[in-house]
Amino acid sequence: MKRIVSGIQPTGNLHLGNYLGAVKNWVDLQNSRDYEIFFFIADLHSLTGKLEAKQLHKQVNILIAELLALGIDPKKVTFFKQSDVVGHADLAWIFNCVTPISELQKMTQFKDKAGNQPQNINTGLFVYPVLQSADILMYQGELVPVGEDQVQHVELTRDIARWFNNKYGQYFVETKAKLTHIPRVKSLLAPDKKMSKSLGEGHTIELADEPEIILKKLSKAVTATEGGGESVGVANLLLLLKEFTPTKIYQEFVQAEKDKTIRYGDLKKVLAENISEHFKEFRKKRAEFLKNPKKLDKIMNVGAKKAQKVADKTMIEVRKLVGLS
Repeated sequence: MKRIVSGIQPTGNLHLGNYLGAVKNWVDLQNSRDYEIFFFIADLHSLTGKLEAKQLHKQVNILIAELLALGIDPKKVTFFKQSDVVGHADLAWIFNCVTPISELQKMTQFKDKAGNQPQNINTGLFVYPVLQSADILMYQGELVPVGEDQVQHVELTRDIARWFNNKYGQYFVETKAKLTHIPRVKSLLAPDKKMSKSLGEGHTIELADEPEIILKKLSKAVTATEGGGESVGVANLLLLLKEFTPTKIYQEFVQAEKDKTIRYGDLKKVLAENISEHFKEFRKKRAEFLKNPKKLDKIMNVGAKKAQKVADKTMIEVRKLVGLS
């Protein structure tokens, strides 16, 4: 089986954009049984951001609980915390030494992240993509599930593998992007932007939100048409309707929008009810997991041990290749 590697940062409670953009696909891939899969919490990456130590620790536990509640199954995949596995940072340093600085200067992620935190433009933000490559190649990841907007990172990983192999001998696989359909969920209040926690609470629907909160947030969602053209806000709500309601209901609202008979209040109410119902079981499981942090620790320790065996093998061989042992 081909090996898939993917990670997610503990930057806040999961929202609809995270779910439709990554986690839903993770669960589908896991349940297909067609791949050997490594999923991890990218907590080392989060050190480049604004989270304080206590916040980070708390958010890691919340993310673990949420992923488990959504269906990530530690019996089917290797599920672990990045920082629990020794070697990721070591491999990233070795990769830093074969990666031209000019290639990192092309990465759009650095510009985006630096723009979001102008008072904290640290070196970690700049070499962040190299650590991403180490995360993948540590496990000889052949495929990384991404949308088209993230292909650049996979291409850099493939380049780094090639640069290493050219210098030290053929060792790493050349990773490929596994392109997946990722609905581009927009902010509720600024639908010209991607749904993101950094925009503020009212811009996102978190999976843990209670029904009344979901309805309240959707009631304020932008639907106004600008310049007589198609409303991006309405298109965003219809996208969510397509994902979370029966096809017949979705088609009825699409037709009403075409006929200009649509009642946006009804659309928001129906959408709120269906989203609330879809994540009802998730909210229950999430609460149960968070009540038992020892169980979360046990699950992650088992995953880390599995991942460490693979990482140890990689680092022993890499150290020999580069002359460190």
